[in-house]
Amino acid sequence: MTLIRIIILSLFIFTQSQANTIYNLIKIPNLEIYEINSSNKLRYLYAKQPFTIGVDNNINCYNSKKKVLDKKYKIIKENLDRYDQKFLKKINLKYIVLCEDLSISKINTAGIPDSIMKTLILDIKFNESYFERVIHHEVFHVINDSYKEIFDEKIWTNFNVKEFKYAECSTCTNKLGLETYSNTNGFFTEYSQSTASEDMAEVFSHLMIGSDLKNIDRILEQKIEFIKTNLLKIDQNFIL
Repeated sequence: MTLIRIIILSLFIFTQSQANTIYNLIKIPNLEIYEINSSNKLRYLYAKQPFTIGVDNNINCYNSKKKVLDKKYKIIKENLDRYDQKFLKKINLKYIVLCEDLSISKINTAGIPDSIMKTLILDIKFNESYFERVIHHEVFHVINDSYKEIFDEKIWTNFNVKEFKYAECSTCTNKLGLETYSNTNGFFTEYSQSTASEDMAEVFSHLMIGSDLKNIDRILEQKIEFIKTNLLKIDQNFIL
């Protein structure tokens, strides 16, 4: 009986030590390791219990059932395996946090990137129709945060017609649709029209999932070339 107690106590101490280490690294509580031996060295973590973070405690996310977690992990990993370790290191991405019903200031969001903490939180229950594309969309925000000088918003904005104006922020507009346009007219989706950074992320994500580019317009062609050219400045071996 004493031996069993020692084993149980040792497991508890080890688990608690892991939890403390994770928190010290990325400052998100209630996480446990899901996978740390991925080919590109991404560390996948999941919410064991709901967590609240942020300067104003305005970011919330909840734990998932194991069945849902296992299913979505396979999809997420398949998409994130597109990025090799070298590229991920350059853009400062190391930790993927999996949870559901992610929100910031009570507004639901697919993901929250933090290049400083090398972390991307993903809502694994986000709309199934756009789930894989959204993974790459959020990765681009990590890229953009790490290389804002390369992805110049003034240059990007000048690709659009002069009459067009982006909103001041992505939550300051009702342009939220994620369905891909059949007639692009400079944008892949309605959400692309919210801000320059969201527009870039939408272009990148469409490229990463292999969207049909046969009938795109001249403005969108310029945007695509801008994204491709600047990604190669980060890593000349990057493949879209």
